[in-house]
Amino acid sequence: MIEAQQLTKRYGEKTAVDGLDFTVRPGTVTGFLGPNGAGKSTTMRMIVGLDAPTSGSVTVNGRRYAQHRAPLQEVGALLEAKSVHPGRSAHNHLKALALTHGIPGRRVDEVIELAGLGSVARKRAGAFSLGMGQRLGIAAALLGDPHTVMLDEPVNGLDPEGVLWIRNLLTQLASEGRTVFVSSHLMSEMALVADHLIVVGRGRLLADTTVRDLIRETGGDTVKVATADPARLRDVLAGPDVVVTGRVGSEELQVTGLTAREIGLKAAEHGIALFELSARTVSLEDAFMELTRDAVEYHGTTGVESLGRPA
Repeated sequence: MIEAQQLTKRYGEKTAVDGLDFTVRPGTVTGFLGPNGAGKSTTMRMIVGLDAPTSGSVTVNGRRYAQHRAPLQEVGALLEAKSVHPGRSAHNHLKALALTHGIPGRRVDEVIELAGLGSVARKRAGAFSLGMGQRLGIAAALLGDPHTVMLDEPVNGLDPEGVLWIRNLLTQLASEGRTVFVSSHLMSEMALVADHLIVVGRGRLLADTTVRDLIRETGGDTVKVATADPARLRDVLAGPDVVVTGRVGSEELQVTGLTAREIGLKAAEHGIALFELSARTVSLEDAFMELTRDAVEYHGTTGVESLGRPA
């Protein structure tokens, strides 16, 4: 379990992390989301003691990272995949980590196989592609068979097979009761693998929720209905988990809590004619963009006029 309490980090006048409170629980995959510059990497660095908080605290399984007697066996982290001596082979890099942390040598071969590095284990890490470097970084994170796994952009540079491998790996680790904390900009992957989400923007907590609840709060799974008798349809659809909205005098209603099929069947049952029945599904990316709209620090522009024209 990872627990942050009023976690704050300032660099001079800039506040990178601003009073974060959150808990990452075991047995689930928790996605850590936010725009560039939101403070995600700084937060992760503080979790493993690479940066010291200006104020507040963050602990892993009740202790600060530096207080663990065998930290690599407590927390496995991938923060920078290329932080490997380029002249060392993948095998020797992992062997050195194992020797300095009291980890049995057989574990090196186990994580090499797990990460799919068998064919390149004796090659220099400096010649690795970005994707192979990611696999080596993940192998190093898992070397101590840790209770907590923290990965920063783990699918960066991976091919489709590698992305699927990561997806299955994260799910497997969580099913074993481990704490899994993953940052990513790929909303489609987070939607598939994450059970819980922590979303930050400009260093502050924006949401601590599930994927389903975030999408629902953004208007996901809404059905638009048009009928000549909206007042009667409202009464027919009324229920404890059903929300029906619409402008006075309008034939259109927005319904959440029922599927388009359920609405159509209820309307037919009561003889109410429908002119339109269409479902609107919000993706995690849509929900994320809506939530972080005012927290994006870096904005690009589109359109050829922004590129300038030759004189």
